[in-house]
Amino acid sequence: MKTLSENACFGGVQGVYTHASKACACDMTFGLFLPEAVKRGPVPVLWYLSGLTCTHENAMVKAGAQGWAAREGIALVFPDTSPRGEGVADDEAYDLGKGAGFYVNATEEPWAPHYRMWDYVAEELPGLIGANFALDMERQAITGHSMGGHGALTLAMGLPGRFRSVSAFAPICNPSGADWGRKQLTAYLGADETAWARHDASKVMRETGFDGPLLVDTGTKDQFIDLLRPETLASAVAERRQQGELRLQPGYDHSYFFVASFMEDHVSFHAEALEA
Repeated sequence: MKTLSENACFGGVQGVYTHASKACACDMTFGLFLPEAVKRGPVPVLWYLSGLTCTHENAMVKAGAQGWAAREGIALVFPDTSPRGEGVADDEAYDLGKGAGFYVNATEEPWAPHYRMWDYVAEELPGLIGANFALDMERQAITGHSMGGHGALTLAMGLPGRFRSVSAFAPICNPSGADWGRKQLTAYLGADETAWARHDASKVMRETGFDGPLLVDTGTKDQFIDLLRPETLASAVAERRQQGELRLQPGYDHSYFFVASFMEDHVSFHAEALEA
């Protein structure tokens, strides 16, 4: 692992690091914010998964999360959204290929050799940061935006007992039922839709739910709301009788202005679960 940068931030340190990833078979970059509280011992971890076209950097500089995380004594992890580099498959469209890994393990060519973002986020990166930083890996929570919200929800439900809480900003709730999903799941996982089910938050919610608190915010003016399909997740939560709060925020769109506006709520929500 190599250090690319470390900057003082709200009394702690915002770092950017790179490492050779076995899961993705390329170099991967991630951001990690360590609050001042880490000087007194291991701190809990909040994962932030970003959306389409993003890298590790977007949320790190735009979401305004570090100040609230510093207040609560929580570390923040900002993974990249896909593998990158020479030899990594890509597509001309913004919603497939680099920047659009969808947090799945691809089984189809040309994506299969590198696009293993589920394994990267679920196994490899937690192992790396847990071994190299003073983090309490027994206390983890996860959040994300858009494609990252999809990833946060499916990882939280797909890894029972790993995360104490899950939240999402404008998540893609039903990828198997919308253009933001069907295209990518077909490309990465093939045409057999049974392989998609574990990566559809609404379907997984109906089947298994999440053993913990859930918070989801979506803006009523989100320009992509028909692709996000928040009503499908709301229906699944109601059918499952899942503990959770799903909010429609009047006037907000899909931008990081929206994410930053409700970041305090989400960090506070996770802090309560992480302290329990």
